[in-house]
Amino acid sequence: MNSPDVDPHQLSRDAAAAIAEASGAASHDLALVLGSGWGGAADLLGETVWTADATSIPGFHPPAVPGHVGTLRSVRIEGTGARALVLGARTHYYEGRGVSSVVHGVRTAAAAGCRTIVLTNGCGGLDASWSPGQPVLIGDQINFTGDTPLVGANFVDLTDVYTPRLREIAREVDPSLPEGVYMQFRGPSYETPAEVRMAGAMGASLVGMSTALEAIAAREAGMDVLGISLVTNLAAGISPEPLSHEEVLEAGRAAAPRISALLAEVVRRIGAESPGGDAGAAGAGDAGR
Repeated sequence: MNSPDVDPHQLSRDAAAAIAEASGAASHDLALVLGSGWGGAADLLGETVWTADATSIPGFHPPAVPGHVGTLRSVRIEGTGARALVLGARTHYYEGRGVSSVVHGVRTAAAAGCRTIVLTNGCGGLDASWSPGQPVLIGDQINFTGDTPLVGANFVDLTDVYTPRLREIAREVDPSLPEGVYMQFRGPSYETPAEVRMAGAMGASLVGMSTALEAIAAREAGMDVLGISLVTNLAAGISPEPLSHEEVLEAGRAAAPRISALLAEVVRRIGAESPGGDAGAAGAGDAGR
């Protein structure tokens, strides 16, 4: 856990400065957090010009989950002038490092100049028509962790926590993409059937252990947010089979070629519209407003 004496915002600025020095890129335009099943997208984005073990950068920790990588990359997005910061090191809330560690990557991306962030995850699906391997846009979220990265009288508007314009871009790439509401539980246990029924009654259609806290921190930082879940399994009580982490990994491996190509194309289009992209664009705060 980060020391309580360390200002988490200063730590993210220190991390961004270290990335700029090590990568040779003074700033980045957008960031990606790659969850279970999504790691292959980084190889399709364009030229990787810098990669490093995340622990070499202040505030980052090694991954605690099998199937997650622990590297950071700087990528020139193919066909654009934009630069992407790929965060392969995600700290989960259940690791007990504190919420500031959970959102450190997001805050570092903002400090590195990113105006847009793409958050991905593997999750359980409540819609029985979704089979494992189905990507789903996140249209809204429920933070069920009982925690928040916000401190004090910091009233961040989350009406459009997931930017409508970015979801439009994703649908331009794949019009068949469904949309759902993501509910973050604390973990690390999978949800019980009763908890899944509760989540459904509250309006959730996706359940998992990441993303919601990161999205809040991203909006606090003024970034636009795109969220995409990979349904790796039907949630408890929806699926007749017991849940296992190996099932999650296998579903991610099977879906990897399709979802990696999807995400890479979505990111290229976002990159082309970013301030550093060839097309140019209004600031990220204007997107989808």
